Amino acid sequence: MTLGRFYWLAVLLGIIWAVEIVNILMGYSLNRWFGLLPRSLGGLDGVLLMPFLHGSISHAIANTIPLIVLGSLLAITAQRLVLMASLMIVALGGIGVWLFGATAIHVGASGLIFGWFGFLVARGVVEKRAIPLIVSLGVVLFYGTMVWGVLPGQPGVSWQAHLFGCAAGIFAAYALRHSSQSS
Repeated sequence: MTLGRFYWLAVLLGIIWAVEIVNILMGYSLNRWFGLLPRSLGGLDGVLLMPFLHGSISHAIANTIPLIVLGSLLAITAQRLVLMASLMIVALGGIGVWLFGATAIHVGASGLIFGWFGFLVARGVVEKRAIPLIVSLGVVLFYGTMVWGVLPGQPGVSWQAHLFGCAAGIFAAYALRHSSQSS
Protein backbone atom coordinates (compact mmCIF):
# COMPACT_ATOMS: atom_id res chain seq x y z
CA MET A 1 0.00 0.00 0.00
CA THR A 2 1.37 3.38 -0.98
CA LEU A 3 0.84 6.77 0.58
CA GLY A 4 -0.63 7.86 -2.74
CA ARG A 5 -3.89 6.21 -1.66
CA PHE A 6 -4.24 8.97 0.93
CA TYR A 7 -3.53 11.90 -1.39
CA TRP A 8 -7.21 12.73 -1.92
CA LEU A 9 -7.77 12.76 1.85
CA ALA A 10 -4.84 15.13 2.41
CA VAL A 11 -6.19 17.41 -0.33
CA LEU A 12 -9.69 17.36 1.20
CA LEU A 13 -8.35 18.23 4.65
CA GLY A 14 -6.09 20.90 3.17
CA ILE A 15 -9.06 22.55 1.46
CA ILE A 16 -11.18 22.38 4.61
CA TRP A 17 -8.43 24.03 6.67
CA ALA A 18 -7.59 26.64 4.01
CA VAL A 19 -11.28 27.59 3.87
CA GLU A 20 -11.39 27.66 7.68
CA ILE A 21 -8.48 30.13 7.80
CA VAL A 22 -10.09 32.38 5.16
CA ASN A 23 -13.43 32.10 6.97
CA ILE A 24 -11.83 33.16 10.27
CA LEU A 25 -10.20 36.14 8.59
CA MET A 26 -13.54 37.11 7.06
CA GLY A 27 -15.49 36.81 10.31
CA TYR A 28 -17.17 33.58 9.15
CA SER A 29 -19.00 35.45 6.38
CA LEU A 30 -18.34 32.55 4.00
CA ASN A 31 -20.92 30.59 5.99
CA ARG A 32 -23.59 33.17 5.23
CA TRP A 33 -22.61 33.33 1.57
CA PHE A 34 -22.07 29.64 0.84
CA GLY A 35 -23.70 27.66 3.66
CA LEU A 36 -26.71 25.50 2.98
CA LEU A 37 -29.95 27.37 3.64
CA PRO A 38 -32.89 24.98 3.24
CA ARG A 39 -35.53 25.73 0.62
CA SER A 40 -33.70 28.87 -0.52
CA LEU A 41 -32.29 29.20 -4.03
CA GLY A 42 -29.47 31.29 -2.55
CA GLY A 43 -28.63 28.46 -0.16
CA LEU A 44 -28.64 25.74 -2.80
CA ASP A 45 -24.89 26.10 -3.47
CA GLY A 46 -24.42 24.95 0.11
CA VAL A 47 -25.44 21.44 -0.95
CA LEU A 48 -21.93 21.03 -2.39
CA LEU A 49 -20.03 23.61 -0.33
CA MET A 50 -21.32 22.83 3.17
CA PRO A 51 -18.64 20.17 3.90
CA PHE A 52 -15.85 22.73 3.43
CA LEU A 53 -17.33 25.32 5.83
CA HIS A 54 -17.30 25.16 9.62
CA GLY A 55 -18.70 27.34 12.39
CA SER A 56 -15.50 27.54 14.45
CA ILE A 57 -12.01 26.13 14.81
CA SER A 58 -13.30 23.61 17.37
CA HIS A 59 -15.98 22.52 14.86
CA ALA A 60 -13.32 21.98 12.17
CA ILE A 61 -11.08 20.08 14.61
CA ALA A 62 -13.99 17.89 15.76
CA ASN A 63 -14.66 16.92 12.14
CA THR A 64 -11.00 16.44 11.20
CA ILE A 65 -10.41 13.38 13.40
CA PRO A 66 -13.29 11.24 12.04
CA LEU A 67 -12.48 12.45 8.52
CA ILE A 68 -8.95 11.09 8.96
CA VAL A 69 -10.07 7.78 10.53
CA LEU A 70 -13.00 6.99 8.23
CA GLY A 71 -11.27 8.47 5.18
CA SER A 72 -8.23 6.29 5.85
CA LEU A 73 -10.44 3.21 6.03
CA LEU A 74 -11.94 4.20 2.68
CA ALA A 75 -8.48 4.79 1.19
CA ILE A 76 -7.35 1.34 2.32
CA THR A 77 -10.46 -0.70 1.50
CA ALA A 78 -12.49 1.20 -1.10
CA GLN A 79 -10.04 3.36 -3.07
CA ARG A 80 -11.93 2.92 -6.36
CA LEU A 81 -15.26 3.84 -4.80
CA VAL A 82 -14.36 6.75 -2.53
CA LEU A 83 -14.85 9.56 -5.04
CA MET A 84 -18.21 8.36 -6.36
CA ALA A 85 -19.45 7.42 -2.88
CA SER A 86 -18.40 10.81 -1.49
CA LEU A 87 -20.07 12.70 -4.35
CA MET A 88 -23.26 10.72 -3.83
CA ILE A 89 -23.16 11.36 -0.09
CA VAL A 90 -22.55 15.10 -0.43
CA ALA A 91 -25.13 15.58 -3.19
CA LEU A 92 -27.93 13.34 -1.88
CA GLY A 93 -27.33 14.21 1.78
CA GLY A 94 -27.18 17.91 0.95
CA ILE A 95 -30.37 17.76 -1.10
CA GLY A 96 -32.09 16.02 1.82
CA VAL A 97 -31.02 18.83 4.16
CA TRP A 98 -32.01 21.46 1.60
CA LEU A 99 -35.48 19.93 1.26
CA PHE A 100 -36.20 19.00 4.88
CA GLY A 101 -33.65 20.75 7.10
CA ALA A 102 -34.41 23.30 9.80
CA THR A 103 -34.40 26.90 8.62
CA ALA A 104 -30.83 27.79 9.57
CA ILE A 105 -27.50 27.91 7.81
CA HIS A 106 -26.04 24.40 7.77
CA VAL A 107 -22.24 24.03 7.58
CA GLY A 108 -19.70 21.34 8.33
CA ALA A 109 -18.33 18.04 7.10
CA SER A 110 -20.37 15.94 9.51
CA GLY A 111 -22.87 14.98 6.79
CA LEU A 112 -19.96 13.51 4.83
CA ILE A 113 -18.61 11.84 7.99
CA PHE A 114 -21.97 10.24 8.75
CA GLY A 115 -22.21 9.28 5.08
CA TRP A 116 -18.83 7.54 5.20
CA PHE A 117 -19.95 5.82 8.42
CA GLY A 118 -23.16 4.60 6.73
CA PHE A 119 -21.25 3.56 3.62
CA LEU A 120 -18.61 1.57 5.48
CA VAL A 121 -21.15 -0.20 7.69
CA ALA A 122 -23.60 -0.93 4.87
CA ARG A 123 -20.86 -2.01 2.45
CA GLY A 124 -19.94 -4.93 4.69
CA VAL A 125 -23.56 -6.04 4.88
CA VAL A 126 -24.32 -5.52 1.18
CA GLU A 127 -21.18 -7.12 -0.25
CA LYS A 128 -20.77 -9.97 2.25
CA ARG A 129 -17.01 -10.13 1.62
CA ALA A 130 -14.41 -10.60 4.36
CA ILE A 131 -12.57 -7.23 4.30
CA PRO A 132 -15.68 -5.01 4.03
CA LEU A 133 -17.36 -7.09 6.77
CA ILE A 134 -14.38 -6.71 9.10
CA VAL A 135 -14.25 -2.96 8.41
CA SER A 136 -18.00 -2.74 8.99
CA LEU A 137 -17.69 -4.46 12.38
CA GLY A 138 -14.74 -2.27 13.36
CA VAL A 139 -16.58 0.92 12.42
CA VAL A 140 -19.62 -0.18 14.43
CA LEU A 141 -17.43 -1.02 17.44
CA PHE A 142 -15.47 2.25 17.41
CA TYR A 143 -18.03 4.69 16.01
CA GLY A 144 -21.35 2.91 16.63
CA THR A 145 -22.57 5.56 19.06
CA MET A 146 -22.58 8.00 16.12
CA VAL A 147 -25.98 6.59 15.26
CA TRP A 148 -27.47 8.75 18.02
CA GLY A 149 -26.33 11.82 16.09
CA VAL A 150 -29.06 11.25 13.50
CA LEU A 151 -31.69 12.13 16.09
CA PRO A 152 -32.70 15.63 17.17
CA GLY A 153 -30.94 16.64 20.33
CA GLN A 154 -28.15 19.14 20.64
CA PRO A 155 -29.12 22.71 19.69
CA GLY A 156 -27.01 24.15 16.89
CA VAL A 157 -26.09 20.72 15.52
CA SER A 158 -27.56 19.74 12.17
CA TRP A 159 -28.92 16.32 12.95
CA GLN A 160 -30.56 16.53 9.52
CA ALA A 161 -27.10 16.59 7.88
CA HIS A 162 -26.18 13.54 9.97
CA LEU A 163 -29.39 11.69 9.07
CA PHE A 164 -29.39 12.44 5.35
CA GLY A 165 -25.61 11.93 5.09
CA CYS A 166 -25.89 8.51 6.72
CA ALA A 167 -28.85 7.56 4.52
CA ALA A 168 -26.93 8.70 1.42
CA GLY A 169 -23.93 6.60 2.52
CA ILE A 170 -26.12 3.51 2.89
CA PHE A 171 -27.63 4.21 -0.53
CA ALA A 172 -24.13 4.64 -2.03
CA ALA A 173 -23.02 1.27 -0.62
CA TYR A 174 -26.00 -0.39 -2.24
CA ALA A 175 -25.72 1.54 -5.55
CA LEU A 176 -21.98 0.91 -5.90
CA ARG A 177 -21.97 -2.72 -4.75
CA HIS A 178 -21.19 -4.18 -8.19
CA SER A 179 -18.45 -1.58 -8.82
CA SER A 180 -16.49 -2.62 -5.76
CA GLN A 181 -15.79 -6.26 -6.45
CA SER A 182 -12.20 -5.36 -7.34
CA SER A 183 -11.75 -2.71 -4.62
